[in-house]
Amino acid sequence: MKQARFVAGGRPLEGRLVGPGVLVDVDGEEHREVDVEFRLPFEPGTVLGLALNYADHATEMDVELPTEPIPFVKPRNALLPHRQAVRYPAGTEYMHYEAELAVVIGRRGRRVKAADAMELVAGYTVANDVTIRDFVGNFYRPPLRAKCWDTFGPLGPYLVSADEIGDPYSLGIRTYVNGELRQDGNTRDFMHTIPELIEWFTSFMTLEPNDVILTGTPKGISHVYPGDVMRVEIDGVGSLENPVVADG
Repeated sequence: MKQARFVAGGRPLEGRLVGPGVLVDVDGEEHREVDVEFRLPFEPGTVLGLALNYADHATEMDVELPTEPIPFVKPRNALLPHRQAVRYPAGTEYMHYEAELAVVIGRRGRRVKAADAMELVAGYTVANDVTIRDFVGNFYRPPLRAKCWDTFGPLGPYLVSADEIGDPYSLGIRTYVNGELRQDGNTRDFMHTIPELIEWFTSFMTLEPNDVILTGTPKGISHVYPGDVMRVEIDGVGSLENPVVADG
């Protein structure tokens, strides 16, 4: 099931995707995707990111492969629904997208073993971990100043149930900028699998329902500028589109 939250006719609604471009709300009324204003598909808790989880991305960044996950937190102020504008801070030299599969937690878990970890997964959504490369470096680790600006965490448009995805390790993941393919990878290339990540995070913290794990981005990052439109696609999960606007 692909669940969404949206506004139609001035009313905040919840519903699901029932066909190409067609949403049905909880009262059975149909709405066209193009006519609604999307909200975040659920109310996120803690959003945990990974600096490197694809070897090819580490290679393009010319950094040493990490032996364990490199985490950071994406704060609530950064989160942004489908179609809303990402703001480009004045004076920025290099801002880029990062297409990511987002894992949504459905059950509370602490000290969870990898063998049991998928029982915690409610589903998946699409994420764009927008980053200012100007502030990425050892001095700025963890990379909060690079990744925590307002609007730097587009998420959605749907929460897709885990049973609908099945195998999360064979999903094509792509980014287009103004219709041009810039990033083209596959989740089969994860360095750390979802169960491994859940086991690692819950070894020192409790995961709660609606917490989110961003699973990293493949190679192919590039500059975006005000006036550009970013579209992140993940097979079976959806397409997340956001324009970039100048923020003086």
